[in-house]
Amino acid sequence: MQNIVMDIDNKQEQDNEQPVLAAIDLGSNSFHMIIARLRDNHFQVVDKLREMVQLRAGLDERDYLSQESQTRALACLERFGERIRDLPEDSVRIVGTNTLRIAKNSKTFLKKAKKALGHSIDIVAGEEEARLVYLGVAHALSFDDTRRLVIDIGGGSTEFIIGESFTGLERESLEMGCVSFSQRFFSDGVISQTRIQAAIIAAATRLRAIQKTYRDIGWSEVIGASGTIRCVADIVKDQGWTDDGIITQDSLDQLIALMVTAGGIEALPFSGLSEERKSVLPGGVAVLKAAFNQLKIAKMTVSDGALREGLLYDLLGRIQHDDERERTVVAMARRYQVDEAHADDMIAMLDRLFIQVEKIWAFEKKHAQYLRWAARLHESGLSISHDQYHKHSYYLVEHCTLPGFSRIEQHMLAVLVRGHRRSFPKKYIKTLPKDMQLLTQRLTILLRLAMVFNRGRTIVDEIPLTLQVRAKTVQLSLPEGWLAEHPLTEADLLQEVDYLAQIGLSLTIQ
Repeated sequence: MQNIVMDIDNKQEQDNEQPVLAAIDLGSNSFHMIIARLRDNHFQVVDKLREMVQLRAGLDERDYLSQESQTRALACLERFGERIRDLPEDSVRIVGTNTLRIAKNSKTFLKKAKKALGHSIDIVAGEEEARLVYLGVAHALSFDDTRRLVIDIGGGSTEFIIGESFTGLERESLEMGCVSFSQRFFSDGVISQTRIQAAIIAAATRLRAIQKTYRDIGWSEVIGASGTIRCVADIVKDQGWTDDGIITQDSLDQLIALMVTAGGIEALPFSGLSEERKSVLPGGVAVLKAAFNQLKIAKMTVSDGALREGLLYDLLGRIQHDDERERTVVAMARRYQVDEAHADDMIAMLDRLFIQVEKIWAFEKKHAQYLRWAARLHESGLSISHDQYHKHSYYLVEHCTLPGFSRIEQHMLAVLVRGHRRSFPKKYIKTLPKDMQLLTQRLTILLRLAMVFNRGRTIVDEIPLTLQVRAKTVQLSLPEGWLAEHPLTEADLLQEVDYLAQIGLSLTIQ
């Protein structure tokens, strides 16, 4: 009996040691949360919640979220927050998608949302959303190296991804979704052949931008994700139009004919379909039909995996040092022919400086990553021109597609790159959220100092320097006589004294 109790205790202790991760997708139609425990590199779902918040429906003609939609969304997030508030920050990933990308008052809403959840929220670009969707689908299915097209119809956008195994080859996010198209073409609840056709043509017009490229690449199988596509698959199966829920051209045509016959959203004869799902079904079906037409799709199977599962696996990659952001930075540095040896020297010095001030400046280990990435990319602008190259570098980092990065992460990295030389980037730092401004200022100081000592690319020995910081003072200590032997570095340091004085900091050199 004692051995049994000990075994149970040991098992419970092992379970408690297994990482618990959580992912939340703040979609335009529904909010999804999944909590899972990691076991042997596989996720065991602990909890899964979904609420149809229909955030996109609260977006007015000026792209402002209504107070009613915000209240509805925050009530949902309060419930989600009860489940995840006590989890470590690095174990939670929350992303906002299309509606929060375009809402002009999203910053105000996100402050309230962060308080409700107890964790920060990343707004991701459309292509990053597509990457995460594909990652979730790829892990949900037994993928081999067969080339597949994955389509995810959201409330405000639809993602199209061609990939093999776990690698996406082509990604695109188009501004059309089940909520936005339902509002545009079926706002009064009336469904007619004319309206359906108008919605299909509108979606087809947007698909023209990608249809040739996608068809030229080709695929062997089409996979659908998201609530809209799963709903359509359930309907065509329940109606007996397909045996296994596979969506075909014929079954879509039959669905559209039945919807037109019904004449309105309230009259749709689909038992078990919620009123919220009915209200956005016509727009979603129109988008799906246009995709079938323009991409010449014969049939589509459905996956349970989607953005939230992709978030979990992306988060796991970061924890296990298989970070998509690292691959992205390395690829960009090579694309713009950055001097790798110089970047390595910068990183070596940054690591030394970081350790010396890590505690007093309350840095976390993840902050060192930003310095290393900035060192990799700070000279990318040289590919355009040497004159004002730091500004070119800023533009490239700010506007290139950087898979793995949220919008705010990418902007912060661009600000660091912009500030590595010349005047201190005060006005750029002020464009960041307030809780990131002091952090970015301090990281920028370290990057600037590393640049001063590596600017000439001729100092090969490890420089014996010590860095100490106080409230308004940065003190740099060097061996006696070292600056006399390196007059150009001394001149740059004296210039740096003036630059830091502009932000109220005193740089002293001993």
